[in-house]
Amino acid sequence: MDLSSFDFRTGKMLMSKLNKNRQRLRFDHGQSKGKPDLNTSLPVRQTASIFNSKKIKKEPLSISPLFWEKKLSGLNTYDIAEELVKTMDLPKGVQGVGPGYTDKTLLSALASALHTSSAPITGQLSAAVEKNPGVWLNTTQPLCKAFMVTDEDIRYEHTLHSACSEGYYRLRKLN
Repeated sequence: MDLSSFDFRTGKMLMSKLNKNRQRLRFDHGQSKGKPDLNTSLPVRQTASIFNSKKIKKEPLSISPLFWEKKLSGLNTYDIAEELVKTMDLPKGVQGVGPGYTDKTLLSALASALHTSSAPITGQLSAAVEKNPGVWLNTTQPLCKAFMVTDEDIRYEHTLHSACSEGYYRLRKLN
């Protein structure tokens, strides 16, 4: 039973509201029946994947804490024999900025910046960062002094890579 037109204070049905509800019901029933479609154009064919596609929500990127790279300090890599694996040495031009910033922490920060960002890695460009690392900090860049990769650096790394590759292929031929 529809009680939308019932007045609870007086205990009676209000005829004015009852008539409005009846008119609304008639209008709704008329809409649901639909009108005959006089359009003779062919229906548009769509694949089922459109209807079943999942909605992807793009969440805004969370703001990273100021010195989050400090969490990476003290992490070491061990091989199968549980011996400490020597980390690679960074070029002399890449130097960390900030209190207690070691080469291992800087290497981890550079690696994570390369994997998480599509922007070029340039380091902290402001000279004020060297005096106080908490001031004028670019949070999208790792905490290191500004550096440039030159063609000479690329050639050196290429020769080092090719020497390692040749040694690897020689070892594979022996086995």
